[in-house]
Amino acid sequence: MSPQHDVLIVGAGPAGSAAAYWLAQHGLDVVMLEKKEFPREKTCGDGLTPRAVKQIHDMGLGDSLAKYHRYEGLRATAHGRELELQWPSHPIYPQHGYVVRRSELDTMVAYNAVKAGATLLEGHEANAPILERGFVRGAHVTAKDGTNKEITAKYVVVADGANSRFGRALGTFRTKEWPYGTAIRTYWETPRHADPWIESALDVKDRNGNPLPGYGWIFPVGDGTVNIGVGLLSTFRDFKTVNTTHLLTEYAHMIADRWEIDPSAPTCKATSGRIPMGGSVGPKSGPTYLVVGDAAGSVNPFNGEGIDYAYETARIAADILHQAISANDPAALQRYQSMLDDEYGQYFKVARLFARIIGRPAIMRELSRVGIQSRTLMEWVLRIMANLLRPDEIGPAEAAYKAAAAIVRLAPNA
Repeated sequence: MSPQHDVLIVGAGPAGSAAAYWLAQHGLDVVMLEKKEFPREKTCGDGLTPRAVKQIHDMGLGDSLAKYHRYEGLRATAHGRELELQWPSHPIYPQHGYVVRRSELDTMVAYNAVKAGATLLEGHEANAPILERGFVRGAHVTAKDGTNKEITAKYVVVADGANSRFGRALGTFRTKEWPYGTAIRTYWETPRHADPWIESALDVKDRNGNPLPGYGWIFPVGDGTVNIGVGLLSTFRDFKTVNTTHLLTEYAHMIADRWEIDPSAPTCKATSGRIPMGGSVGPKSGPTYLVVGDAAGSVNPFNGEGIDYAYETARIAADILHQAISANDPAALQRYQSMLDDEYGQYFKVARLFARIIGRPAIMRELSRVGIQSRTLMEWVLRIMANLLRPDEIGPAEAAYKAAAAIVRLAPNA
């Protein structure tokens, strides 16, 4: 079987489109398969942190991004108090973020890859891998007109999201002992749609003031609406019995007056999804394929953000594939896992253990009670949880993280 393309990418979300862009920049023949058609929605808070903003700028989309709602940092709320925290300064990342609906963001990044030279096949679903003597050489595909075809390539990038049916067909699996999350969100109209802060509630309560598990978010979209959602970690007690729709409803009532929304009138039906976290999905590579983004569980357990890690893992994968093709060296793919471990391994391990700790409601309440009373402490926490630790100096946040990492290094891999 003679491969027709250099790289086939299964999925054209953040990871797939970023991989396609960087591969096309290297002058490679790359094809993306997307089972839906753009624009399409995804369950997401729509918030881009400084890490994600940098990646989008690096892909030449800074001017396109600038037309969306820019925000300056995080407003943390808990126990009747609130703190507005500016994104921390950093030598690499900007000091601001944006809120962009995923329907618009993913379309923008996918078509940017096409502009760079990649081919995008919308409405094309990859049903199963094509195997040749045990090596992945492409995919069996159903086109939007119902016809079936085979698309072959030297290498394959698996970027089909959190459920990753294609990845599972290749043998990927989630480490079930590690934390994962679930999230639900929708939109409400409000005059506060252009607020300069995204908001996170560390103590979600029902309308009677009773504490509920999980955390809430409010992301002003700047178009007359806000994205409001709740997230829940699998480490919370009774996680599987929690009705997330009810949780979102109660949170909407909790913040209704302050955010001037009608909690009974969202603009659309809520959507939800499960999110593998902390690099929990593997193996992340094979002789002729690499797994990126949510398909590899590349989501930060500290805060549930995954878009930035999708862009970053895709860029790493694209560089490795370029090396493999230009030097005719398939063994280059073996470096992918070690590069991810070097970049995220220790950080994700600390975050996974943190997720276990805050899964205990009494501890979560006490941590949030102490934290919300100290701006300095919360600024440290924001720098750590957003993975914006400075490489050029050791401040209090870096020192605190370094101490935590030293302790975690001695702990079992959990």
